[in-house]
Amino acid sequence: MTEEKNISNDELKELQELVLYRYGYDFSQYSKASFVRRVLRFFEVAGVASFYDFKYNLVNNKEFFAFFLENVTVNVTEMFRDPSFYRGLREKVLPALATYPVIKIWHAGCATGEEVFSMCILLEEAGLLSRSIIYATDINPKNLDQAKKGIIPLTAMKEYIQNYHLSGGRQDFSSYYTARYDNVLIKKELRKNIVFSQHNLVTDYAFNEFQLVLCRNVMIYFEKELQNRVMHLFYDSLPSGGYLALGIKESLLFTDVRWKFETVDAASKIFRRKT
Repeated sequence: MTEEKNISNDELKELQELVLYRYGYDFSQYSKASFVRRVLRFFEVAGVASFYDFKYNLVNNKEFFAFFLENVTVNVTEMFRDPSFYRGLREKVLPALATYPVIKIWHAGCATGEEVFSMCILLEEAGLLSRSIIYATDINPKNLDQAKKGIIPLTAMKEYIQNYHLSGGRQDFSSYYTARYDNVLIKKELRKNIVFSQHNLVTDYAFNEFQLVLCRNVMIYFEKELQNRVMHLFYDSLPSGGYLALGIKESLLFTDVRWKFETVDAASKIFRRKT
């Protein structure tokens, strides 16, 4: 199987059932094509010889499963990704959030935290960070461990600085971090109001009410049925007038809740729960 770089439907189903019953992670409604690509890439990275060896290691080696989870979940992120989106937040969302005495924000699928740190910078520049609580969740505990450290490779900063200024930032970006050898450390003062926690969008439920929910570039890896379920989860997590932000390539169009939201910024995929 691995020599041909392919996986059969039966093997895929067996893998999904094994992971669900052994570890509680349900990948059955992930986009099949994307999930299979990630599994096959993991075979190469991990040097898996056969599907039998793969199953044996998944069942008997928790560290092997952790490495598998790290590779098959989505970890791509960057600071101020899609600068126009952050400009939309600055201009159309933050002024409304400023009317709340306490601002609660949920970053679902936060990966290693770069977009969460970006939001903290926006809030700081708007004078709102001190009364904000940002809940950053991800399915992958290794992502969360990395995000908690606030460490970012120095090589990425040139692009991030450019993104920041394109998003409308006017401050000296270097004031938000300190350089340490080949990395930078996002300043602790910016990170103090972040609550990192593991949350599975497939199996877990609403856990609080938020004025803003962000889940960007995660839904594109889900089948439509799962997308619909997650959108209901986000709807239940927002009060009337609460904001929902999706990735540029994502949409509410084919979900049951599409009529319950109004569009705030179509290009940036920012929506608001109708009152």
